[in-house]
Amino acid sequence: MEAQKTTRREFLKQTLTAGMGLLFLKSGLGKGQSPNDKLNIAIIGTGGRGWDNLQAVSSENIVALCDVDLERLAPAAQAFPRAALYVDYRRMLERQRDIDAVVISTPDHSHALPTLIALQLGKHVYCEKPLVHSVWEARMVREAARRARVATQMGNQAHASNNLRQAVEIVRSGVIGAIREVHCWTDRPIWPQGIDRPQDTPPVPSTLFWDLWLGPAPARPYHPAYHPFAWRGWWDFGTGALGDMGCHIIDTAYWALELGLPTSVEAEGEPHHPETGPKWSIVRYEFPARKGMPPVRLTWYDGGRKPSNELVEGRPLAPNGTLFVGEKGVIYFPHADRCFLFPQAKFADFQPPMPSIPRSPGHHAEWIQACKTGSPTFSHFEYATMLTEAVLLGNVAFRVGQKINYDARHGRVTNVPEAERYIRPPYRKGWGWW
Repeated sequence: MEAQKTTRREFLKQTLTAGMGLLFLKSGLGKGQSPNDKLNIAIIGTGGRGWDNLQAVSSENIVALCDVDLERLAPAAQAFPRAALYVDYRRMLERQRDIDAVVISTPDHSHALPTLIALQLGKHVYCEKPLVHSVWEARMVREAARRARVATQMGNQAHASNNLRQAVEIVRSGVIGAIREVHCWTDRPIWPQGIDRPQDTPPVPSTLFWDLWLGPAPARPYHPAYHPFAWRGWWDFGTGALGDMGCHIIDTAYWALELGLPTSVEAEGEPHHPETGPKWSIVRYEFPARKGMPPVRLTWYDGGRKPSNELVEGRPLAPNGTLFVGEKGVIYFPHADRCFLFPQAKFADFQPPMPSIPRSPGHHAEWIQACKTGSPTFSHFEYATMLTEAVLLGNVAFRVGQKINYDARHGRVTNVPEAERYIRPPYRKGWGWW
């Protein structure tokens, strides 16, 4: 066994050095070999969030690892020496029959395709936020998940936290009366935005399969401005500060107020760059009345912008948070922290309501349990695709430069024809799933 481990380690070392065309390495558990009723999990994307997600599900059988960057694949391969190795998730899902569930932690533009393939194959899926890269993809994944009827979870991890679930319960308790106004903000971006495409063309690292990294995105030369981290700011690959953090921060209001999809969205910010998101933006969503609740205007801020702190009696606002403005007061929720009610004197004796939402064993554990037993997850794809669709409409409004009116039933902007190319960006030839 030690000799086998050494051979594998040496092979990885040679591969990283030579950058050879690794497509598939035969290894791993055979079909049906799942001791102690553990799930057979495949990991797509092993660096960054992928590494964190891998550790979070490591109690199960990790049977396959996939990453287009061998430098990122190598540590995961060494940590899980029995897993089969791939650089192309399509080959992995096509060839490896023992996979029960898939964890996807790729850049945003490569979320939807592996998710859709896995759902079509009947695999349970955990995918990082934002769940998809475009509004159209959100709607496609929602339909696929309805058909697949498997356990799904989006990686907005605070959704499982006790603090966020209590915040939802406090908002729903009616303590501040009817809510018509919400403010959400983040300190992102912490990567370059508001910039143009680099003009130099450095060589592709020998460990990186650049064409596979591009996936469905339009072809362009490699540059370290995109990989491994700063891709979030580029429209072809990421969804900017709003896409990155909206599924975290807006989540609380979206869940508590059952917002659904907006009727209109408008955005302002740093002058538009065709390649990247803005250095800062403010986005205003209008949500219709729902289930006896009044219409809501939700305003999003990023890049250093925040709402006035007058609503919290001058208290400094956290880097990420939400303000709920009701008829009787204000709920301030620093993200994933505890709630504060204002005016403070009025709510000095306030006690949170008794829990009505089940407490989670952990975001990943909740999903693993659902895979095995059919128990519910709370950021399942029916919910997550709606949240992501709403969030990404803010980017559509920013990119067209005017207020958009949204037909939620048909998934289209009714007043700006140009918006369609942002609702459904084209895929590079050979990368469609249909």
